Amino acid sequence: MVTESSRLFGRKRRPNVPPEQRREKKYVVRVSPDEDAMLRARAEVLDVTVPRLMFEAAIDPQVRSDVEWKSVGSELMQLRTLMGRLSSNMNQLARFANTEGRFPEEAVQVAAEYRALVPRVNETLRRLAGQ
Repeated sequence: MVTESSRLFGRKRRPNVPPEQRREKKYVVRVSPDEDAMLRARAEVLDVTVPRLMFEAAIDPQVRSDVEWKSVGSELMQLRTLMGRLSSNMNQLARFANTEGRFPEEAVQVAAEYRALVPRVNETLRRLAGQ
């Protein structure tokens, strides 16, 4: 977002770049009057221009888009479903072990599948945290 050094010098725009790095690409974004009012208000609070506000929000790695949130949310729902199925299987295997007095062979496989989910859970949580 807005850096402390840019505020110290009272700069609302991004710093100029050398001629060899000239900014040539321009993007046009259409907004409704309500969206315009919200953008202007937010930019005024931060003491920056609306284009700078939009640029820094887009570049900031901590800002997540709806697409990214939906992707991570979908992954978490899939993991929850898989873990629910595996825990149900473990419960059935535990019941079998308690009634029959022996541990079923399938329990080792189910436990391995459950352990295999841990890296997926960790990776999804890292994505959620923005790492």
